Amino acid sequence: MADESVRAGAVAAAAEALRRGDLVAMPTETVYGLAAAAGDARAVGAIFLAKGRPRFNPLIVHVASLAAAEAIAIVGGEAERLARAFWPGPLSVVVPRRPGAAVSDLATAGLDTIAVRVPSHPVAQDLLAAFAGPIAAPSANRTGHVSPTTAAHVVADLGDRVSIVLDAGPTPLGLESTIVGLADGEARLLRPGAVARTDIETVLGRPLAAPTPAAIPNAPGMLPSHYAPAAAVRLDVSKVKPGEALLAFGKTLPSGAERAIATVNLSPSGDLREAAANFFAGLRNLDRCATAIAVAPIPDEGLGEAINDRLRRAAAPRR
Repeated sequence: MADESVRAGAVAAAAEALRRGDLVAMPTETVYGLAAAAGDARAVGAIFLAKGRPRFNPLIVHVASLAAAEAIAIVGGEAERLARAFWPGPLSVVVPRRPGAAVSDLATAGLDTIAVRVPSHPVAQDLLAAFAGPIAAPSANRTGHVSPTTAAHVVADLGDRVSIVLDAGPTPLGLESTIVGLADGEARLLRPGAVARTDIETVLGRPLAAPTPAAIPNAPGMLPSHYAPAAAVRLDVSKVKPGEALLAFGKTLPSGAERAIATVNLSPSGDLREAAANFFAGLRNLDRCATAIAVAPIPDEGLGEAINDRLRRAAAPRR
C-alpha cells in the first residue's frame, strides 16, 4: 500500500465497511487486528463468531488518541502516565469504563472495565481518523491459533469472514501489545507483550504486580491454551527428536538440529527484538511442515518474557 492515493482509497472503503457493520482486517504495529465498530453490538458479535472466540473474553478497543480514550475510559493517575509514555504504541491498559461510553457491552464482556490502546501504525491511525470512532480489534485469526503478522495469515485463517483486508506488509513488532491492569489501585502485568516489563516499571517507579486469579479473563490473551499451532510444541529442548521441526534462537543449536524436518531461527544473532518480529510467522511456517515443533531455550528477559509467555500457552494442553 505504498501509493498514497491507493492507501487513502483503501482506508476510506474500510471505514465505510465498518459503518455498515462489516469486519475489516487492519494492520497494527503488533499484529493484524479484526476490526469492528466498537459501539455496534451486531458487528462486535460478528468478531466473536468469525474467530470462534468465547463471549466472556473481552476485546481491546483501539482509539486515535489519549483524548479519544478518555471519552470511553477513565484514564487517570498511573494509567495516564503510562499512556503519555507509550502511546501511540503497543501498550494496552485495563481501566474503569466511563459511564455511558459508546462501546458495546460485548466488547467488554459485560465488565465494568475496558482494555484500550492507541496504535502507532500509520494505516491503523488513518482508519481510526476516517472512521472517527472507537474500533474493537482482537487479533485477526481463529481463537487459540497463531496470531497473524501478514495479510496472508488473515486470509488463511478467516477467509471471506472479513470484508476488507488492509494489506500493509508484515507487522513491524510481531507480538501483541503488553496489557497492564490498573482498575483496582494496583498496576498488574496481565499480558507480557511488545513493551518490556522493565520499561513500564521504570515509568511507574515500582514493580508490576502479578494478575489475580480469576474464573474468567479480565483482559485478552489470558487463556491458558492460546497462540497455538496445530503441531505439538515442546519447550526448552536440548536435543531435537526424530520427526520434529526446530524453532531455534541464537548461534548455538540443540543437538540433533541437523536432523530437524525444517528449521526457523528467530534470530541467529540472538537479538530478542528480531526474534519477536519473526516469532508468529516462524511458528506458522513450521506448522505447515511438521506435527511436532521443538523450541530452543529463549532468554526470559526483555521481550523474551513475552515470547516465552506465548510459547507456554502454545505448548499447554489443548481444550
